Amino acid sequence: MSPELISILVLVVVFVIATTRSVNMGALAFAAAFAVGELVADLDADGIFAGFPGDLFVVLVGVTYLFAIARANGTTDWLVHASIRLVRGRVALIPWVMFAITGALTAIGAVSPAAVAIVAPIALSFAARYGISPLLMGAMVVHGAQAGGFSPISIYGSIVNGIVEREKLPGNEIALFLASLFANLAIAGVVFVLFGGLKLWARGAVTPDEASTDAPKDASGKGGLPEGGSGPQPAGGAGGTNTAVATRPDAPATPDTTRLSPARIATLTSLVALVVAVLAFDLDAGLTAITLAVVLSTAWPEDSRKAVGQIAWSTVLLICGVLTYVGVLDEMGTITWAGEGVGGIGVPLLAAVLLCYIGALVSAFASSVGIMGALIPLAVPFLAQGEIGAVGMVAALAVSATVVDVSPFSTNGALVLAAAPDVDRERFFRQLMVYGGIVVAVVPAVAWLVMVVPGFG
Repeated sequence: MSPELISILVLVVVFVIATTRSVNMGALAFAAAFAVGELVADLDADGIFAGFPGDLFVVLVGVTYLFAIARANGTTDWLVHASIRLVRGRVALIPWVMFAITGALTAIGAVSPAAVAIVAPIALSFAARYGISPLLMGAMVVHGAQAGGFSPISIYGSIVNGIVEREKLPGNEIALFLASLFANLAIAGVVFVLFGGLKLWARGAVTPDEASTDAPKDASGKGGLPEGGSGPQPAGGAGGTNTAVATRPDAPATPDTTRLSPARIATLTSLVALVVAVLAFDLDAGLTAITLAVVLSTAWPEDSRKAVGQIAWSTVLLICGVLTYVGVLDEMGTITWAGEGVGGIGVPLLAAVLLCYIGALVSAFASSVGIMGALIPLAVPFLAQGEIGAVGMVAALAVSATVVDVSPFSTNGALVLAAAPDVDRERFFRQLMVYGGIVVAVVPAVAWLVMVVPGFG
């Protein structure tokens, strides 16, 4: 048995054990990285740790630390009420507002994880307060980021168009942008309908003071939380809709929720500084967030005393462990081995759909842009035959490799998982994983059918 095949089988075993025994998958993945790296790939500790996502570790810690402080001092409550006033009480519009904001940020040049890191904590805090499915809100944020992610001036768009030019393939910047925009817009529409959006429309308009800080009622109208959860969340798997009633007209909001205290003003200033630092000065989102959090903690230690404990440490372990194992796969050539095997297939259309699936599956655990950078050159041989349109193939690869960023193992999905307050994280993780699996299974085939089969380009 080849080392590459062994490494893939070990990954399957990790998933099975984590699912059946409720062991943290990150811890299992670290152990698997050590075993496979040392015994199969002949890597030393430095080679194994080469795949450790240090930048993502800092982003997850820094962003969740900063927004834990924002929740502790009431800043997120203030933002939720301000959002309600902005849309005139139409809670159903908020997921679309978050979709549009993240899309605009990435379209003008923000890296997708940076945009999600900025928007997701606010969006998920809003979802917790108003009983919106966190899966719905998280998916809208991530798909919004990818909707704008391939504009001609965006990071992703510039990189992919550069690869196309370097490989001397026909390209169309606008077609690439529109393909991603409409694909993610369509998926967002489906998500909105399936995960409780229609119930939000039926709820009608509310006022900021109709949000209760008490525990929501369950579907029967009784007090308490949905079974197995610690806050508003969708019931039953990735496709469930929220059964919690989020608003309590008879329960007034906390009196000072709509007032700005010095701590809240400083926190809002820090959030604006985070946006400016990331977008205007291209500073690292994680390092910037953790620096701002330390400043706020020093000034208001009482508000931030518990913030360190609210950092999503289990999520950090999970994501960093899995990505370290994926790094071992990359070091030993497993990803390249799989891609080259598909690229050598003599049937261009079959090779095209398999490359889309490899891009989706690997990107669910690794860098989307990195995967596209590897797969587009692999597609060059059969694109040169003229049977497959280059513009459609590149667009299909781009959509397949980025739309799966809702996976909890990707940077964007991990940020959503870490940012969600008042949820059962294990349950929410499973929902994101199931939803991500559905996206991996369905979207590449649809992208191939719509963009590749007609022969565009």
